[in-house]
Amino acid sequence: MGQVQFIDTPSGRLAVLSEEDYRLLAEAAEDNADAAAIADFRRRLAAGEEELIPAEFVNRMLDGENPIRVWRDCRGMTASQLAENVGISQDFLSQLENGKRDPSVVVLKAIAAALRVDLDDVAP
Repeated sequence: MGQVQFIDTPSGRLAVLSEEDYRLLAEAAEDNADAAAIADFRRRLAAGEEELIPAEFVNRMLDGENPIRVWRDCRGMTASQLAENVGISQDFLSQLENGKRDPSVVVLKAIAAALRVDLDDVAP
């Protein structure tokens, strides 16, 4: 790092450094934030608060496929199993998965609970 100049102002003391030194500090701060986020994810993963999802399922959601169907497939559940666990008909579940009907919040919460995901993971 280069030389740092300090300037006293009415609002406090300022440090003046080169643009290159500033860029290096900013990159180091970003690297530290990334490392902390990774460490936190690993802690949550070890505690069972997070999970790893195969890329196949992530890509399906990124491609716009209905998240209820993707999560159901990811969990290895049939439509009839999920519908029974949620207390809705298989036909209604099919309509939800095909985007023909919008679920109520109550139904979405039940689906999320049955799939062991957060509500926002299954919201269309």
